[in-house]
Amino acid sequence: MVWLTIFVLSVFVGVEVISKVSSTLHTPLMSGANAIHGIILLGAVLVTGQTESTVALVVGLVAIVLAAVNLVGGFVVTDRMLQMFVRRRGAPPPVAPPRTSGAGR
Repeated sequence: MVWLTIFVLSVFVGVEVISKVSSTLHTPLMSGANAIHGIILLGAVLVTGQTESTVALVVGLVAIVLAAVNLVGGFVVTDRMLQMFVRRRGAPPPVAPPRTSGAGR
């Protein structure tokens, strides 16, 4: 019961923290999350390698697959977000539109 309470409270705290993140910080947050998912994948591999139970082995393999998918997906999303800031070759730099004053109206 204690572990369930800790899990539910951590879900609420996680939702509150993530919902307050601005779009400017989203890419660095994704990079940090990718590092955490790499650690989770490594932990899942180590724990699954030590098990002797068939049920634990199946659960461990599912955890490894899900962690790997999450890790790769995070890197794909981060790469796509960073591509938005890459200037294309041969393209002129963006020009700001001329400012108009309200005096002529």
